[in-house]
Amino acid sequence: MRLKMMTMGLALSACCLASVGSVAASAQMKMDEPMKMGATSPAKALDDLLNLYENDAMGVVKAMPADKYNFAPSVAIFVPGQGVKFGTVRTFVQQVTHVAEANYYFYSAVGGMKPDVDVKAIETITTKDQAVAALAASFAFAHKAIATITPENAFEPIKPIDGQSTRATLAAFGVAHGYDHYGQLVEYLRMNGIVPPGSK
Repeated sequence: MRLKMMTMGLALSACCLASVGSVAASAQMKMDEPMKMGATSPAKALDDLLNLYENDAMGVVKAMPADKYNFAPSVAIFVPGQGVKFGTVRTFVQQVTHVAEANYYFYSAVGGMKPDVDVKAIETITTKDQAVAALAASFAFAHKAIATITPENAFEPIKPIDGQSTRATLAAFGVAHGYDHYGQLVEYLRMNGIVPPGSK
């Protein structure tokens, strides 16, 4: 009886292993299917993500009138006694130039490329035309950096920046960081009675 039970147990185990093997093989085939169908490269996928953000950001910075580029929220626009503090809040132009600087910072690490501009000088920009041009140039630099990402190097370790230690994750983080400031810029537009382009 004991031998019969052991034989049945072994047979059941063999069936389970065969089933698991079949499921694993099937799952592997499904994972390989996109590659056979022409999978998108890491560079293309990340560049598409950057394009989405670039279109949103450039729309917002162009929508703000030049005479409002020094705008920053202040206590005056909130309910009296609300207890808010705005001593260190960036102006609209400072938000824009911060994103431009950050693009150079993140994407120079992604592509292992030296920025083609004096990044520190971006901080001194005070006009709309200069800020829009600096942001556009930083996006062009970011696209070049993303183009250097390959399936082979996308997830290779690089020197960590803000906790991101691969080219792919840092490239995505650059977009995430940008959208953080995009949300703030949208609010700055709203505070000036301007409907953000993405909401029209």
